[in-house]
Amino acid sequence: MLARASRYAVVSGLFAGALAFAAGKPTAGTGVAIVDATVFDATGAAPAVETVLIENGRITAVGAHLRIPAGYTVVEAKGEALLPGFFDLHTHWTAGEPGTTPLIANADLAAGVTTVADFNASPESFEARRAWLASINAPHVNLCGRLSTPGGHGADWADTATTKWVVTPAGAKAGIDAIFPYEPNCFGEVMTDGWRYGTAPDNTSMNEDALAALVAEAHTRHLPVLTHTVTVTKGKEAGEAHVDVIDHALQDRDIDDATIAAIKQGGSFFAPTLAVYEPTKPGHHSTFPPTDPRYQQSMRKWEFAQHNTKRLYDAGVPIALGTDAGMPGTPHGKATLREMELLVQAGLPADAALIAGTANSARVMGELEDRGTIEVGKRADLVLIKGTPWEHIEDVEKTDRVFVDGRVLAGPGAPPANLDVPMPTVKVAALIDDFERADGRSNLNTLVVTNPDGGLDRSTEMIQVLPRESGGHALLMTASMSAKEKPTASVIFPLTRGSIAPADLRGYHGVRLELRGDGPYELRANGINGAWAAGIDGAGSWKTVEIPFSSLHHIGRAREGATLTTWTGDDITEIELIAERPAGTKTWLELDNVTLY
Repeated sequence: MLARASRYAVVSGLFAGALAFAAGKPTAGTGVAIVDATVFDATGAAPAVETVLIENGRITAVGAHLRIPAGYTVVEAKGEALLPGFFDLHTHWTAGEPGTTPLIANADLAAGVTTVADFNASPESFEARRAWLASINAPHVNLCGRLSTPGGHGADWADTATTKWVVTPAGAKAGIDAIFPYEPNCFGEVMTDGWRYGTAPDNTSMNEDALAALVAEAHTRHLPVLTHTVTVTKGKEAGEAHVDVIDHALQDRDIDDATIAAIKQGGSFFAPTLAVYEPTKPGHHSTFPPTDPRYQQSMRKWEFAQHNTKRLYDAGVPIALGTDAGMPGTPHGKATLREMELLVQAGLPADAALIAGTANSARVMGELEDRGTIEVGKRADLVLIKGTPWEHIEDVEKTDRVFVDGRVLAGPGAPPANLDVPMPTVKVAALIDDFERADGRSNLNTLVVTNPDGGLDRSTEMIQVLPRESGGHALLMTASMSAKEKPTASVIFPLTRGSIAPADLRGYHGVRLELRGDGPYELRANGINGAWAAGIDGAGSWKTVEIPFSSLHHIGRAREGATLTTWTGDDITEIELIAERPAGTKTWLELDNVTLY
């Protein structure tokens, strides 16, 4: 596994280059000296009192009684522990705890988390996400492409541009091919296991041949694969497919020797994400009394999760660190620290939990030559802690200062925390889409996507561009409605790439479009402060419709402090057309010349 992982060339230099150190009162020069810390370097060596020298974001020397060059900024760290910055290989940078990119970055940095893998975003958003992250103080974020099965976990809510559907080996290659041009740092969350924990109907699961082909294809691109795998049976299949990281605790039964052997022989790392499965999370109370069958089932799964983690560790399977941060009760940053504590509760030594959160996670992501240990030449992603976490794992919560690329970003001397503000607004041209581009993208160079209702039973929807009788082309949307109350199908026109940066529509009065269809529709202007909506009517013949922004009413949630009753027009990310029809019926809609006026 080590030889294979070392080939992965993961692009992650969001903060590359010389960055000025902000702690204390800087003097001339760019160097930093962290003096007399007890260094846990994550190489397996015993902690030792040493000085670490940093120049231009890289570690240049580690040792006792080093001469400090003139002009270096000195950080006195006697009595403190210095560790590599922590990794979290399973996060969702979406609405959660907290719920916006700047605040998530703050939370991770405050906990000493300096590298994460994010599984939530559509590849269309990668370019904008990277630009945003480069403009704020943030950990390094590896953006991962998602793949699942039709009806699988993750495909039950996302559009097919966000989560690619895989059924066969050919489909696996096609999914990798579709994501690769966006320069992903990894493939994950790959939803291989449809078990829903015995509390809901199961989703579909990925076939063994499709998974093996997916992993093989990803490895030809030198990128790791991280899977959503929650049962012992699928864990064995993941090992046989040479999956790089098996995310989530195997929690349906005790693991057997054959499965352990398959995982070990396959070179897989194991990231149990215990933090998301902990039955009663810190600061919370159990939803159910101990006599409730649901509570008892939760405890059984928890016992399997802990036991199987320890069995795999004892067998020599490398343990990595992931949390599912962003999910309920699993806050960014804090969950990473809690995961190390839970690994110790499961039976791992404290130093093994620390290595899981540093060197092991760096190794499986192909980043160990760059970071994950405290060694000369490595990126100076470091965390100073007031304690000895290799003896008392709970000391990981005693963060003093956090360095990213040698610059202190949390603790004394750090710059102010990121403000909870979105990306700067973008002015957009009036013509959203006339459906004449040969590459299928909108006139704003965005990817038009479908958005059928979510759930295990989803409406099926298709869009295609067809010739129009009067000349030119138009978009046709067709859908078969699912068997549920108020099923919907819709078409979304992002105003900016990946719907990340808000568009500035203050120079426009509304939306104009040509349409024909089979009944009423709803137009929505979706934004970072919720959505604004108005009804429109379709008919069997073409007509032009104008929807003034003044006619829209607010729906949905808004950011804290936002004014719900006043349209501002500077926070809109996409325009959506929605059809709601009776269960089991079909619907259609044709659109042309979608324009701001």
